[in-house]
Amino acid sequence: MGAVLQPVLAGVVTALVGFASSFTVVLAGLRAVGATDAQAASGLLALCVASGISAVWLGLRHRLPMSIAWSTPGAALLVATGPVPGGWPVAVGAFLVSGVLIVAAGLFPALGRAVAAIPKPIAGAMLAGVLLPLCTAPVHALVEVPRLAAPVVVAWLLLHRFARRWAVPGALVVAVAAIALTAPAGGLGGARLLPVVELTAPAWSVSALVGLALPLFLVTMAAQNVPGMAVLAGYGYRPPFGAALRATGLTSVLAAPAGGHAVNLAAITAALAAGPDAHPDPDRRWVASVTAGAGLALLGLSAGVATALVALAPPVLIEAVAGLALLGALATALTSALADADAREAAVVTFVVTASGVALLGVGGAFWGLVAGALMLLLFRRRPAGSRPDSTGSRPDSDDPRPDSDRRRPDSDRPRLQSGGSEPVELPAQTGQDAGSRPAVR
Repeated sequence: MGAVLQPVLAGVVTALVGFASSFTVVLAGLRAVGATDAQAASGLLALCVASGISAVWLGLRHRLPMSIAWSTPGAALLVATGPVPGGWPVAVGAFLVSGVLIVAAGLFPALGRAVAAIPKPIAGAMLAGVLLPLCTAPVHALVEVPRLAAPVVVAWLLLHRFARRWAVPGALVVAVAAIALTAPAGGLGGARLLPVVELTAPAWSVSALVGLALPLFLVTMAAQNVPGMAVLAGYGYRPPFGAALRATGLTSVLAAPAGGHAVNLAAITAALAAGPDAHPDPDRRWVASVTAGAGLALLGLSAGVATALVALAPPVLIEAVAGLALLGALATALTSALADADAREAAVVTFVVTASGVALLGVGGAFWGLVAGALMLLLFRRRPAGSRPDSTGSRPDSDDPRPDSDRRRPDSDRPRLQSGGSEPVELPAQTGQDAGSRPAVR
């Protein structure tokens, strides 16, 4: 009996942690690009249901623990982008296009490999620039609403030290208690506690396609889908990446008119369902991901209550909780951005331009940060002095006596994935392959 309950309980924990850790980021992002409270609640519900459907389908189809979540970095991108020219319908159109691009990456492996070809320092710096404004929110909250923010930050620090998995959910509970104690009597009286699907006809503009749809696709792929694959690979699984992209891209397309911005492989909570705590037998851990998907879909029914509570709170307090949830992602992004000394200046330029939040020609800073970093690499990344081989095939500044051709490792010998999911990694060579494989018990 315990062997049956273990993966189910692990799935319940995965759903609770995934929802509580970042739904505030989603609501802040949807409201930032023009959604009303009702539309934001609809978007959160759509994301929960879309994630649940994808997780249940992929788990049952492939018998692999492929956890699915919404794009938390994508939601942070929405916060950084702010109001979109043309309003909410144009933002919905950008969500739809981003979902189509994810489907295309699953159908055409070359597109997925093109995304993976973006230099890691540039991709990491762009993500760090997107996350920075939200990650500074706890500091602003401590100054602006210290009586509300201080208990939240203290709870996060204590739980982060002793029970890291529950740090953000615990901080959220403290924030909800603070809101309940300070809200006016009957504050929830007129609120719609049950979410209603609010469909919006999409609209399109060139600036939104370039400044929102394309960065949303890139951030979702580089910061969620590829690390999600890496986490699974770290536990010995070889999931079908193309099938995962097609499933999550299709559900993203279906969720877009209801306000959902993007669905993808989970990166943060993936280990909860794929690790040994879910079940000693790796062939049984898929039950945890399927349970997590079903649980997340049910949690979507609380989107109305969550949105009503967020509406009662000072905006900076909600952003502070979201910022605490993203500090780990910011640390990983900065590490990836600064790891390569040759690309460090280009990464810093990308980070600064993205974090500035500038909008040029109606296009947000994430796109221009990517462009600025790429130009820096092209213009200033030179071949090191003495790197040209001499007539013997050896480099004059090298202590290795072997010819250059012998020292270079062939591509076939390089690992395609890194375990742990701590940073964006290279995509599998055949992303369109549908047949996943189960791990050997290690």
